[in-house]
Amino acid sequence: MLNVIFTLDYEIHGNGEGCPHELMVEPTERLLRLFDEYGAKLTIMADIAEILKFKEFANQNGRDDYHYRDIVTQLQGAVRGGHDVQLHIHASYFNARHDGQRWVQDWSEYDFVGLSFERLDEIVRIGKTELESFLQPVNPDYRCFVFRAANWSVNPGRNVIKALLNNGIRVDTSIFKYGRRKGIVSFDYSAAESELVPWRVREDDLCSRDDRGRLWEFPIYCENRWIGAFLSPNRLYRVAQSRRHRISENPSGSAANGFPDSAKKTGLLDKLSLAAKKHAWKADFNQCTGRQLIGALRRAEQRYSNGSDNLPFVLIGHSKLFNRVNENSLRPFLEYVASHNHRFEFGTFGAFENQVGGSQSVVV
Repeated sequence: MLNVIFTLDYEIHGNGEGCPHELMVEPTERLLRLFDEYGAKLTIMADIAEILKFKEFANQNGRDDYHYRDIVTQLQGAVRGGHDVQLHIHASYFNARHDGQRWVQDWSEYDFVGLSFERLDEIVRIGKTELESFLQPVNPDYRCFVFRAANWSVNPGRNVIKALLNNGIRVDTSIFKYGRRKGIVSFDYSAAESELVPWRVREDDLCSRDDRGRLWEFPIYCENRWIGAFLSPNRLYRVAQSRRHRISENPSGSAANGFPDSAKKTGLLDKLSLAAKKHAWKADFNQCTGRQLIGALRRAEQRYSNGSDNLPFVLIGHSKLFNRVNENSLRPFLEYVASHNHRFEFGTFGAFENQVGGSQSVVV
């Protein structure tokens, strides 16, 4: 059986712009109402670095302009309602400052995997402690044990793995097989162990399996597909939003901004080459239609599930992209999962907490 796990990156725009109520609270409230109609569960990957900045702004200015209290209330309500909240970190916000219009981040800390062990250990500890401080009063059994890095920046990750384990994090869910990027953040996940089946990671490489490892990777479900498979109305919306709120390669206007020199513009020949290749198609419930997601779930079931194993089918989305069109397009997928509950079930990472905390394996 496949356990359908919806993960939602809960954050404002990557360049520091946007109202948290419009980009986080309001769309997530609509998503929670939609999920409650079908008995689906949501795992909110809360960007704690941003949330702490919103808290700091309220404390320093005496005005909750960034809706910190609404955010905490929503996360508490989600946990109370049987949903889940886990840890997401945009490290560049920890030292961010507000310039009167948007949050100006510390770009030297933008690439999570490039930080020192000491810094990683510190910010993971801060994030986990903060989440548990306001969620355990709602549910004493709540534990923060799952992590996702900003921009999927975790590998090669000896220091990341060490910092996560040092703070009681047992699951990372940042990797998607076939994913590649070179620029502000660079990674290559083409050699990741699996598209879907979790694995214990090697101490210096989250893409590689080591059955003695203590940290688990639960990959975001992904397929290697031609460019035509990416067509959907909401993917165009995503492109438009990214351009409108894009992060400049040189945001501070100087060479000391912390960005690598490898972020280059793509030429015409490169664009033509991209169209001729296969690319990482993530199970993204913002950008994929319900029909596309149903097809992916069926393919995953055919390839991986023999009917007896409980395997996670991890989807990703972003609160800031959940619009009305997306809400309607997602319904067929929710209906499909709900009406085939002998083959699929809605869940959270909690269904696997015993396995990842002990010696059991999640196997095909």
